[in-house]
This record gives sequence, C-alpha cells and structure tokens, in this order.
Amino acid sequence: MSTSHCFTQFSQLKNFLSSTIIGQEHLVNRLLITLLADGHLLVEGAPGLAKTRAVKALSDGLDADFHRIQFTPDLLPADVTGTDIYLPEDGSFRFQPGPIFHNLILADEINRAPAKVQSSLLEAMAERQVSVGQNTYSLPDVFMVMATQNPIEQEGTYPLPEAQLDRFIMHVRVGYPDIEAERAILRLARGEAMHAPVERPENPLKQEEILLARQEVLSVHMEPSVEEYIVQLINASRNPTLYSDQLAGWLEYGASPRGTIALDRCARAHAWLNGRDFVSPDDVQAIAHDALRHRLLLTFEAEAEGKDADQIISQLLKLVPVA
Repeated sequence: MSTSHCFTQFSQLKNFLSSTIIGQEHLVNRLLITLLADGHLLVEGAPGLAKTRAVKALSDGLDADFHRIQFTPDLLPADVTGTDIYLPEDGSFRFQPGPIFHNLILADEINRAPAKVQSSLLEAMAERQVSVGQNTYSLPDVFMVMATQNPIEQEGTYPLPEAQLDRFIMHVRVGYPDIEAERAILRLARGEAMHAPVERPENPLKQEEILLARQEVLSVHMEPSVEEYIVQLINASRNPTLYSDQLAGWLEYGASPRGTIALDRCARAHAWLNGRDFVSPDDVQAIAHDALRHRLLLTFEAEAEGKDADQIISQLLKLVPVA
C-alpha cells in the first residue's frame, strides 16, 4: 500500500499513544480501529489499568473536544444529553447542550448508572443525534464513546442490556501488564524512563483527516471470499447445529447484523493500520473476539460448564472454514 498522508498521521498518533500507555498495545490498537471504523468502544478491566488515561491520551493527539462523564447511581439523563433552560427575561427556553456534544466521550463506569441514563446514550450512539423535548440536535461528525466497566466490583451496578451492548463496535478486555512493562511504568512515573515518551504531536490529527482516513479504510479491498467468511461466521453463531451439536448447546442467540458490520469495518481498519490495501482472513480472526464477545448470549448449560464467549468464538473460528 502506498503510504498516504493519513496513514503517516495515524502512525505518529499510534507511536504517541504507545509511549504514553505502556503495556497496553492491544487497547491502543483497538482505540485506533474504533476511531477508524466510526464506532464506539466498551472497555472492561480492573481499576488502574490506564483505561481512562488511554482515551485522554487519544484526545491529546487529536484536534477534538474531550469530556469525561463519571456515571453514578444519582446521574440523570439530562446530565448527559443536556436540557432546555428557561429564560425569565423573555419567557423563552434555550437548549443547554450536555457533555454528549463533545467529540470524544469517556463514559466512566457506565454500569453504575441506572437504566434511564444508560438509555439516554442509545440514540446518541446509534443515530448520532439527541432529542430533547420536541427538538432534535445533531452530534459532531467525529463522535466516539469509550465506556468502561469494572468486572470485579458488582455491588450497586446495573448490567448493560443486550440492546445497548450491541451499539459498541468492540468489547475489549484489558489485563495486567507484563513484568517488563511494569518496570517501564515505574520508571515513567518517576521520570526515569530510558526513552522519554513521545511528546504530544505539534499538529494534532484534524477531524478532516480522520474523515479522510475513514474513507481510505472503506476503500480497502475485500475479496468476495473474505466477505463470505464473515457472513458464514455470523451465520454459524445463529445456526450452530450446522457445525456442532455441542456448540448448539452453548449458544442461545447469535450475533446481530451489527456484528457482521463490525467484523467488516474492524477487519478493514486492522488491515489499513498494518499498511495493507486488502483484507485477509487473518484480519477477521484478529478482531473476531473483540467484535463478537458481547453479542453472543450463552445458554445455562454453557455457563454451568464454565464456558465463556471467548471460548465459543475460538470454537467458531475452528469450525467455520476459510472460503
């Protein structure tokens, strides 16, 4: 693939993020893929694993607005979307936009807010608009929600419904860094890093460049055989009896058409970030777990046997042949 200006800019952005977010290359990669695929990201991990730092660093590398929303049980929908403010001087109402009208949104501990607040994000994430009263307000062209949730502490939380989980293009699980990364984190925290982190780019990535990069990603070539492979993977999640009776006993519901779209867009972005102008089955397999783990509903039998969505996706990848 000939190196475009957008590709060079994203490579510089990736270097900046990797120098700032140590030991979380997978998260950095998925953040960029989500941005390129024009989607939203759900990140799950224990506290202190740089989830908040990652999206803040991403905003530092972009010419875009950033806002963090700390989700709590007493949060109201208007605290997210905004509300109409009464002006007593002329008896009129003026809309006061909420934090959702920024380009990058960090929905921190999204599962701590009640259903009404969670549902206030649905229209914004799916339709890129907010309805307040009788009026509808459009969100920016560059709009991305990164939501976090803590898998350890479940007291006082509200599990996200499947309808909202499906709005996230990927669900990424963040683990602990390895020993070498842990040492590097210590040195960085003390200001003793052998190599200073890359400074914030002098020319942050403009929103117009992000939109151009998305067009390049959409133009990445995909052979009909790879497209068929994506379709068959999704079909196998819905009709597992075609491949394995055991698999059928583990899957209650398969992925929705949003899963098909997620595999397509994320595989294209994965190929583009790796400097290729075509999608291979390896690109599909590389992002399959993150794109599908939150879209599968497991049976009680699967849970009783200790199976999780990742194990079932791995089984799907083994059973469905590459066309």
